[in-house]
Amino acid sequence: MSLSSESLALLFFFFFFFFSFTLPIMGSSALPAIGVTYVHGGSHLPRPERVATTLQSLKIACVRLPAPDPDVIRAFSYSNITLLLSIPNSFIPAMASNQSNALRWLYRHVVPFYPRARISTISVGNDILDSSADLSDFLLPAIRNVYQALHELGIHKILVSTTFSFINVMTTTFPPSAAEFQEPIADSLVKPFLDFLAETNSSILLNLYPYNVYRSNSEIPIGYALFQEQPFNFRDDLITGVRYRNLFDMMVDAVISAMAVAGYEDIPVIVTETGWPSSGDATEVDASEAYAEMYNKGLVGHLQSGLGTPLRKEGVAETYIFELFDEDMKQGSESKRHWGILYPNMTKKYGIDFSGSAQVGGVDNLVVVFWLVVAILWLQWK
Repeated sequence: MSLSSESLALLFFFFFFFFSFTLPIMGSSALPAIGVTYVHGGSHLPRPERVATTLQSLKIACVRLPAPDPDVIRAFSYSNITLLLSIPNSFIPAMASNQSNALRWLYRHVVPFYPRARISTISVGNDILDSSADLSDFLLPAIRNVYQALHELGIHKILVSTTFSFINVMTTTFPPSAAEFQEPIADSLVKPFLDFLAETNSSILLNLYPYNVYRSNSEIPIGYALFQEQPFNFRDDLITGVRYRNLFDMMVDAVISAMAVAGYEDIPVIVTETGWPSSGDATEVDASEAYAEMYNKGLVGHLQSGLGTPLRKEGVAETYIFELFDEDMKQGSESKRHWGILYPNMTKKYGIDFSGSAQVGGVDNLVVVFWLVVAILWLQWK
């Protein structure tokens, strides 16, 4: 049976809508995805299944697992939450020496769950320049072996990268136009790594803390670090003429500028850790619940505004707030233990609304639209 003229008109409208409106959105999401870092462990914390359910209800788009456990990954199966998995630094030498070691890790942490668990990215190591600098020579071979192992398994949509800390890889915060990657790692490690990201359409992953930069620079106003809109609360990059109204954008653009100087202008940026401590010792007077709430709410509001950064209209691709729960057993300064945004009973510390953030690879609504139109056409045809 042939379609009626009304059905043909509807079909034409659908294709016009799909190609002129939805495809550009698929190519570049207007808003970054906002998620959290989830460190599993501790008898006082809820089960992963309850965590996954609660995070779905809070409309959190993505979760970073710095020490992924198979049971935790399984808990996020069939959820609408994407996962960023990290491979511990201690695994890097073995993975660099033999691809079968990379396969062994993937068979335990990815193969049993993917694609039911929406794993989007794997970070091979986390900030090795700080804690495991002796592993630098092994890093890129390990990354390549993980990438090749995924493709050997027929998995082509999971991106592979590594995570750097801003303070360990960048020369300066301000002005962003003067930022470069630190030597000697710029030539020996970072540039070959950026080559890999460009080849594989992957992203640079960064732990980025305005709190640490603020504490090390007495000239930075507290409101500037906390996304507060106040008179004269800006800094101008006199080289580019760009005005910065918060420290987060300044740090992100320092990375973007350094990549451009190195010849890589289009590599996406994912902020794997950022946040503000809610408590600290006597020397950390700015570690407080009030400031933590101001930073985290200001961050989410800024990301949901769609303004991006001055040097990149789309801004960052994803941002993960550090972290979901406080870590009572964490060693170091008092503030290192108090970054959580939820209490162990799963209630919120702060009134942060995550519902306006984008989903990673968020085309689910497009699929709904597609099948809705198909159903309408089928009814017209009958």
